[in-house]
Amino acid sequence: MQVQLSLSFLTALLLTSVRVVAWLIVVPPFNSRSVPMRVKALLSVAMALPITPNVLDQVPATSGGGLISATAQQVVVGTGLGFVTALFFSAVQSAGAIIDIFGGFSMASMYDPLSGAQNAVFGRFYNVVATALLFATDGYAMILRGFANSFKGLPLTDTISLDRLAKLLTEGADQMLVAAVQIAGPLVAVLFITDVGLGLLTRVAPQLNVFNIAFPLKIAITIGLAGTAITLLPRAFDFLVDRAVRVVLQVIGAG
Repeated sequence: MQVQLSLSFLTALLLTSVRVVAWLIVVPPFNSRSVPMRVKALLSVAMALPITPNVLDQVPATSGGGLISATAQQVVVGTGLGFVTALFFSAVQSAGAIIDIFGGFSMASMYDPLSGAQNAVFGRFYNVVATALLFATDGYAMILRGFANSFKGLPLTDTISLDRLAKLLTEGADQMLVAAVQIAGPLVAVLFITDVGLGLLTRVAPQLNVFNIAFPLKIAITIGLAGTAITLLPRAFDFLVDRAVRVVLQVIGAG
């Protein structure tokens, strides 16, 4: 059996794969260094194959520097959409980092291969939970559908609006910080009250060495209430996924 591939199909597959791989390099959990670049490249081709037949009419001129320019445009589009998606996922990790700071775990930070950054206990834990929730729910399907729709809103011949992208990234950063505080808020409030109580205890009994009991007490409270804090993650994660998809649609002009 012979399979004939036209030049337009190969060009469309190339440009689609470039946009997909640029997106995968930025978006979690595929942005982790633990995912080899070869795996990302093969996954990008696998994701691009079902999309390619729908974008054959979007293939730009391949003469001169047209193909190089189109390839660079796909890198910019894929990277921009990846940053928008990753921004909302970082809210969960930021919530874990806030808990680490108030709970006294920030001093035990170490390299996290999933995020590629220095994270403490709850930062890494929340990152793993977010990845599990992504695949345990239909969150990954919503994100993939939103990314696939980018080829309708932003054809291969179009460029992304940098002004709109910058505006939405700024708004997304604000929403990310608010979401991180809301996720970590209940546990942080308890730890803050604990700090206030320890401060009052120091004033009442100055001879008591509060520092010897402050760190063990805060760590015990953090671990004890961690189960309650985790129950807030599924609902917050659903909101973040929905918001990420909506912002992606706004970036491509389809929302």
